[in-house]
Amino acid sequence: MHMRAVVASTTALLGATALLLPLSPGPARASDGGTPPVVVAHRGASGYAPENTLAAVDEAAALGIDWVENDVQRTKDGELVVLHDDSLARTTNVETVFPGRSPWKVKDFTAAEVARLDAGSWFGPAYAGVRVPTLEQFVRHVERHDQKLLLELKSPELYPGIEQETLKVLSNEGWLDRAHLSGRLVVQSFSADSVRTVHELKPGVKTGVIGAPPVSDLPAYAEFADQINPRHTSLSGAYVAAVHAFRGPHGKPLEVLTWTVDDAAAARRVAGFGVDGIISNKPDVVRDAVDG
Repeated sequence: MHMRAVVASTTALLGATALLLPLSPGPARASDGGTPPVVVAHRGASGYAPENTLAAVDEAAALGIDWVENDVQRTKDGELVVLHDDSLARTTNVETVFPGRSPWKVKDFTAAEVARLDAGSWFGPAYAGVRVPTLEQFVRHVERHDQKLLLELKSPELYPGIEQETLKVLSNEGWLDRAHLSGRLVVQSFSADSVRTVHELKPGVKTGVIGAPPVSDLPAYAEFADQINPRHTSLSGAYVAAVHAFRGPHGKPLEVLTWTVDDAAAARRVAGFGVDGIISNKPDVVRDAVDG
């Protein structure tokens, strides 16, 4: 069933009742003497190295950041690669290497062609020659640092079947075993349908929906998502508490990871709301602001 239909039917049944549910307190955070929010390196430590590259993973590890976020696209010949945009133009030299192939969509290039591109020079000369990693390469690099992975299925509507293909890569690389599923992996997307598909294919995987759905719709999302992950500018303490009031498919309160926070003041503000995690291009700045 399409997510819109699920939400509509659930909302019709619950209506305003969902808004009147007693709100359980969220997890203890630094502001109330508990643990601080988890800090996630957005596309790796992308404030200090070119986004979604192995160099950005290395930078996050050097900063002591356990969690790394990345984005997945699919090439013309079916290889999963780590890149935020569905076009190669912004973060590679594709316009120079393949000048006649505008608009340079990832899905129009083979994996071998993508592997030729420089994905680092745009960020700085020190990163000249850095490549777009495959998902397999990225996952192996994260594993090498013993880090944890927040993996985003980007624009899944462009890549039918990408959910199953992504889970296959994760399985092949050993990321669907008990150790990884118990605290080292989350798969998220803006597409609720895609998140639901991941949950149906592999119920043990922790999942997140990016965005801030209405509180009245949260019961439907809680059937298949463990996290609700909104932009920090749309966040309030009341919304975080409302999300925490619902339990996800694994029987635990829904979590809130917010993005993209790059300054200390904003980090302290959202930490005060009781969020469970903060996603940042400059994760060291956020960690230093919320620790203790």
